[in-house]
Amino acid sequence: KNRQLRSPPSLSIKALLSSANLVFLVEMAAQEVASQPSDTLTTLKTESETLKTKLEEERAKLHDVELHQVAEKIEALGQFVMKTRRTLKGHGNKVLCMDWCKDKRRIVSSSQDGKVIVWDAFTTNKEHAVTMPCTWVMACAYAPSGCAVACGGLDNKCSVYPLSLDKNENLAAKKKSVAMHTNYLSACCFTNSDMQILTSSGDGTCALWDVESGQMLQSFHGHAADVLCLDLAPSETGNTFVSGGCDKKACVWDMRTGQCIQSFETHESDINSVRYYPSGDAFASGSDDATCRLYDLRADREVAIYSKESIIFGTSSVDFSLSGRLLFGGYNDYTINVWDVLKGTRVSILFGHENRVSTLRVSPDGTAFCSGSWDHTLRVTNRFSYARLLVNWSGSHSVITPL
Repeated sequence: KNRQLRSPPSLSIKALLSSANLVFLVEMAAQEVASQPSDTLTTLKTESETLKTKLEEERAKLHDVELHQVAEKIEALGQFVMKTRRTLKGHGNKVLCMDWCKDKRRIVSSSQDGKVIVWDAFTTNKEHAVTMPCTWVMACAYAPSGCAVACGGLDNKCSVYPLSLDKNENLAAKKKSVAMHTNYLSACCFTNSDMQILTSSGDGTCALWDVESGQMLQSFHGHAADVLCLDLAPSETGNTFVSGGCDKKACVWDMRTGQCIQSFETHESDINSVRYYPSGDAFASGSDDATCRLYDLRADREVAIYSKESIIFGTSSVDFSLSGRLLFGGYNDYTINVWDVLKGTRVSILFGHENRVSTLRVSPDGTAFCSGSWDHTLRVTNRFSYARLLVNWSGSHSVITPL
């Protein structure tokens, strides 16, 4: 099934390379524009726009098939039922972000109330709680080792808190300020170790930081407005990440050079969320234009749009199932839509939250996903199937399978 996301056979490799070169030339031209005298500025802008138009025309010539057309012969998933297993209550205001620990059991969440809470998702108990010096803590992330969490928001910082077995320990006393932006912190994630962390900000940049020293290792400039989201490539040796922002653009970055190596501008409004496909060969985005979109990195283009005429509210968060066949989207109309990635059809719609769904992540083992909402709660959800026995979420011997 995963093969279906590869580039359509009709695409020419030579043409794709030529298209990638044009992207690079457009980016270079845009960077040079700012340093030119005002009398040549207009000319250069015109040339840049002309080159961009030609690039889009070349891309359109290669856009000869959609993903759902390639996947016509694949069996449809059909409808299925999902059920909320746990509801985590404890925040006093809007839940803005959450992340899973690699142990598949613990969750960290952040809220407008200024609190960061570490939960045991099985028991719903709070294991740690930190009150930040600011409200609107918009970003949080679990370290790969599970021994620390990072968070930040309107304080413009990314702070790292080490976790210990002593649940009564004052975590604030051990806080380490790692990153400092000139505007709010919108997202953060650790790389494949606890020693480095990626951040994105309302100042229009992303940055890579050394956790121990707090030094900036690399900065990433290319967005023309606030950067709202980022996601690290899933490969353990991967050196790329994707970001999205208020300029309606998604950028793929090389962490070693700081350069934007691919960019995609097909959304009609802010991009609120980006997430890599499990293989790392594609990524999905969710936007205020009420659509989710899938981009194939090898084909260098958008290959699918997930939308319905009845969906008029923006998408705040997206994530893939472990297999990559399902795409979960959290929406501002309080719902979660589940899409068949290959067919492009909606296979389920989930209700339960009483305000907009602001964050959503699938668990590392794929057996459940957690959603956070402006209704102050988080919900852990999974579905019934007939593959293997799992008792953790149901509390009884119900048959549950990875999503």
